[in-house]
Order: sequence, then C-alpha cells, then structure tokens
Amino acid sequence: MYRMTENQLILPDDFFLPFGGTLNKENRWVILANLIPWWKAEEKYAKPFKKTFRGQKPVSVRIALGALIIQTRLGVSDRETVQQITENPYLQYFIGLPGFQEQQPFHPSLMTHFRKRLGENIIHEVNEWLVLEQEQNRDSQDDPDDDDPSNGCSSSNETGSTPMESQPNNNQGKLLLDATCAPADIAYPTDLTLLNEAREKLERLIDVLHAPHRGIVPKSRTYRQRARKLYLAVAKQRHVKHRTIRKAVGQQLRFIARNLRIITDYQEQSSLTLLSKQQYKQLLVIHELYRQQSDMYAKRSHRIEDRIVNIHQPHIRPIVRGKAKASVEFGAKVAISLVNGYALMEKLQWDNYNEGVTLKDSLETYHKRFGYYPEAVLADKIYRTRDNLSYCKKHGIRLSGPRLGRPSKKEKIEQKIQARQDAAERNAIEGKFGEGKRRYGLGLIRVRLQQTSETVIALQLLVMNLEKRLRLLFFTFFRWFFSSVTLRVSIR
Repeated sequence: MYRMTENQLILPDDFFLPFGGTLNKENRWVILANLIPWWKAEEKYAKPFKKTFRGQKPVSVRIALGALIIQTRLGVSDRETVQQITENPYLQYFIGLPGFQEQQPFHPSLMTHFRKRLGENIIHEVNEWLVLEQEQNRDSQDDPDDDDPSNGCSSSNETGSTPMESQPNNNQGKLLLDATCAPADIAYPTDLTLLNEAREKLERLIDVLHAPHRGIVPKSRTYRQRARKLYLAVAKQRHVKHRTIRKAVGQQLRFIARNLRIITDYQEQSSLTLLSKQQYKQLLVIHELYRQQSDMYAKRSHRIEDRIVNIHQPHIRPIVRGKAKASVEFGAKVAISLVNGYALMEKLQWDNYNEGVTLKDSLETYHKRFGYYPEAVLADKIYRTRDNLSYCKKHGIRLSGPRLGRPSKKEKIEQKIQARQDAAERNAIEGKFGEGKRRYGLGLIRVRLQQTSETVIALQLLVMNLEKRLRLLFFTFFRWFFSSVTLRVSIR
C-alpha cells in the first residue's frame, strides 16, 4: 500500500542535521526541490500500487524521481548516485528525507525499478506541468516585454489560471520544431559480427538443453571451434573484399541453421522450460535475425524492414540522419518542440519516421497547452509540405521559409531578411540538442531496456528545463539586487 506524503512540504529549517546548523535556503538543490510539483507526480505514481499492505513498504515518489534527477544532473552511475546522496545532506533533503542519515536510503539496484515505475508518461507530464506553471507565472507578472511576440508565447488570459479559447488572429508566440537521434550505447553492427554472436549464444543454449541428457543421449555436434576459426580469419583482416565477407556470412548462416535444428530436436525431446526468460527471449530474437539475414543474403541486399542490429536490444533501429559525424545512428528518434527555451517531447519512436508528419500534432498540442496557436513555426525544410502549408495558412500560422511561387523583387528582399532572422532564432533548438547531448547524456543512452531508455530521454528534457528555471531565478535575483543598489546610489 502506498501512502501519500508529498503534500507535506519539509522546510530547510526543519531538516535535522546531527552536526548542528541549518541548510542554506539559497542552495540550488533546495530551490529545485521547491520547483518540482512532487504531489502531482505522486498521483500518477501511486495508482499501480495495491491498496492492501503486503511486503516491503513502497518507496515514495520523491525518492524515486529525486534520485533519477540527481543522476541525470550529475551524469553518474546508479551506485555513484546512491553514494552521493549518502554523503550530501542537500541531496538527502532533495529526495525528501526528514534528516541527515549515514546509511544508504535505498539499494542501487532500485534505480532500475524507479525508471520502470515512473516511465516516460509520468516524466513527460511533470515536464509539461513545469512549463505551464512557468508560463502562467510570466503572464501574472504583467511584464511589458512579454507583449513582444519574439519573446515567445504569452497567454491572453490576464489571471493566468486557465487559458482562453483561441480566437481568430489571436495567435501568440513562436514554436520551434526539430528532431534528433538519441544513440544507444552499442557497438557498430555488422552482419558478420551479429551472426557470430548469434551462433555463440545458440551454442550456449544447446549446452543448457543437453545438460539433463548428459550421459544418456550423445550431444549433437555444433562445430563451434571450426566456426570460430572461420570468423576470426575474416574479422582480423584490416581490408576485406566484398566477396570474402559474403562467403563468411554464408558460412555463419549455415552454422546458425544447424544449431536451430538441434534446438528444435531438443524441444521435441523435452521442453524449452530449461531456458531462462532472458535466454528464451534471445532465442526468439535470433530466429528473427536469422530470417532477416538469410533474406538479405539471398537478395544480395543490405536493407530490410525492422532490421535487428543488436541481440540484447532488439528494439533499436538504424536511423539515417546524413550528418557529417555519422550518416547512420542507432537509437531512438525524438521530435522536440521548444517554447520560450523550454523543451517538450512531441514524439519518441524507435523506427525511423519523417518528422514533417508531426507538425499538425505539435500545433494541436500547443493549442491544448496554452489555449491558442503560435504566430510562427520555425522548422526545417522537411516540414514545408503542401499539406502542412495549407494547414498553417488555415490557422493563420507562418511556417518559416519562402512562400510558394515566384516572389517579386521587394518580397525577395523581405524573405531574405525574414529567413535570416528565423535561422538565428532556430539556433536555440540546435543549442538545446547540443546541451542535452554534451551535458546530460542525450548523445549516448547507456540503459538497455526499451522502457527505461524512454524514461531516461524524458528525464534529460525535464532536467534541462529545471536548469533553465534555476538560471532564470538566479538572473531575476541578481537583476533585482543590482537595480536596488543602483537606486540607492542615485538617491544618495
């Protein structure tokens, strides 16, 4: 049974320190703890738990989400995250502990369960709540700079409590759209290496299935030593011809086919229940991998639908990006929108897709969040389809780029000026991608499961938005401080 506790806010002065003193209220972790809507996340987090109390007491959402935020912000492993929390009283206050303790608050292995329990949806909702709350605070401050459309969206509702319904010519703000790939931490896949790994795993599965029949039935020959020598003879060469690689791939395919027939015979004799859940999953993946590789080998092709590039992570797909660093990346493709510097996830998918089809959904989501459509959408040329252009024209939205048709000389000059301004403003979303990949781990996703990978990607966007809010708070404080000092000096 899960007990709701996050409505009871612990103040920094109430946090117990055995060595005396109190926490600094201006510390970054204390400020971040007050920015996150813990109670809202708790409503979603507590639903899967049973109402009857059995077994170990569930970990609170503040400990689970707080530990994941700490890990993403510091960029450390699960064990190092728990160690940092154990040594730092500010981190213990951030995860909601009532006082400093020298024991570990939880075991490092629970970090994986936190990522599974929270999931992408809860993290995404917390991120949206954070952005919407910031926009409502902007509206309630009645800052004259917010009336400028170039500063982003500002709600037409003066109270900021509930967004107003969209009216004709009431579009506000600018929406930046783009997509990127979050590469997974896997070795660069080749057909020969994948087939060799599949063959070795099948040999281990055969050993497990033969164990009960040892001494009763002779073991089927797998020719593993010969297959290993044939693989190394090609893999160790620095420059290999195409014909040599094709011959080696054919050899490994025949070894795999033989091993699969042996496993089928063992299945008829006994059962596959001797295999663990992970081994059975690998067997299913290898069956599909063998089918794909055999099909490509027969057709002399290197392309196939839903191509498997990693046995341990079969959900990963090749994403063709055409970048200078790597033309093909292996991971999830993420479509992100940027509003006033805050990043929100629009679509996450492991299969490659055309990001241009996400424009309509992004605009409708924007209208649902703020109550109006944006004045302009700044995006790549791939978004400028006729369908998207007509949709934007219908709702009075300007899509970045030149209009269709031949422009006049005056329009041509105006379009160049507008295009230069749009390109300068679009740098914000490119910079956001760079920030996520260099600072928060978006450039290399180290977790292995599909569900936890999606949670990590959503967490990285949440932490980036938290960092922006933290910077804005410090900037507001320093601006107020220097303005007050200047006023005092002028009065004197």
